[in-house]
Amino acid sequence: MQRLALILGASLLATGPLAADDAQPGAARPPLGLPAVPVPADNPQTPEKIALGDKLFHDKRFSSTGDVSCSTCHERSKAFTDSPLPRSQGINKATGTRNAPTVANAAYFATQFWDGRSADLEDQAQHPFVNPIEMGLPDHEPILAIVRADPEYVNAFRQVFGKSGQGVTLREVQLAIAAFERTLVFGDSPFDRWYYGGDPAAMTPAAVRGFTVFLEQGRCVSCHAIEGDHALFTDNRFHNIGVGINAIQKDVPRLAGEFLKAKARGMDVDQAVLSDRKSSELGRFAITETLDSIGAFKTSTLRNIGVTAPYMHDGSIATLRDVVVHYNNGGVTREGDPVNDFLSGGIRPLNLSDQQIDDLVAFMESLTSPEFAALQAALSTAAR
Repeated sequence: MQRLALILGASLLATGPLAADDAQPGAARPPLGLPAVPVPADNPQTPEKIALGDKLFHDKRFSSTGDVSCSTCHERSKAFTDSPLPRSQGINKATGTRNAPTVANAAYFATQFWDGRSADLEDQAQHPFVNPIEMGLPDHEPILAIVRADPEYVNAFRQVFGKSGQGVTLREVQLAIAAFERTLVFGDSPFDRWYYGGDPAAMTPAAVRGFTVFLEQGRCVSCHAIEGDHALFTDNRFHNIGVGINAIQKDVPRLAGEFLKAKARGMDVDQAVLSDRKSSELGRFAITETLDSIGAFKTSTLRNIGVTAPYMHDGSIATLRDVVVHYNNGGVTREGDPVNDFLSGGIRPLNLSDQQIDDLVAFMESLTSPEFAALQAALSTAAR
């Protein structure tokens, strides 16, 4: 009964981009622990489209230097991040302001980017190409020139979309990349096999104890949601948890005002938040312009969190244990530091013991899918 109550309570906290009923008929069965992948009606999945998106995702010619592709910051061998970089590097090793979020399971996110400035994978796909910190193209025309002339692309776009020459637009490029990204779905972790699969030996005793901390004293489930038949480990919402914004809170009134004025004059928000550290720390406010979103960033999924260090939107916290300590301190990385004025209401000291912290870390490490188990083992060995 207690377990059922916890499931039902957690399910009320979870909000996804689309209901399972919106998944494409005939789609592959999702892995244990995840719902059906939501697929928009105007971009149905096909094997040919997915293969085309895979090729586009890995094509370095779509950067001004010919050295950077989407996969540069989202490497399969690194759980689709660029770990261990705190902040991602684009052309000419230019360093932005934010840590690359994983693309694994991004198909379930209600919005894309740390501040949610893109509504879906299709929209997100267009921005890195022309961001001066990332791929550095002046516009999207160089991409179109390549896909309209390269014989492999010409054949693929004709086969997938029935288009060629000037008929191929950036929209088709976006659709194909998004289709590929919707295949990057990973569940079946030890937690999934224990909780949803009923295997009592799938998690270690420490991880099982950590799950109790996750649900109860740690209150992690409040934002990293679990439902009765699946777990996305995110509420798809935005919260100020005391990272980044703490250091600039005295400047926030001035920065916010200046940002809004520049935005009204036509400033490119996508470029601003990746090129200016202080503007970046405004978080969701850059999109919504509301005071309650200052310093707020999207709740990241905890799936495969054990292999995607460092953490937070700015990569400022090195280890999972340090992340838990930050929350245990009530939203400050160093105990005793002042909290920021815009801290989300649910963030307060947890009073966890060292044993509880270790157990909570063990639980989060149990969320690693088998595709990344070897990576986790290698990281554990290197840490010893």
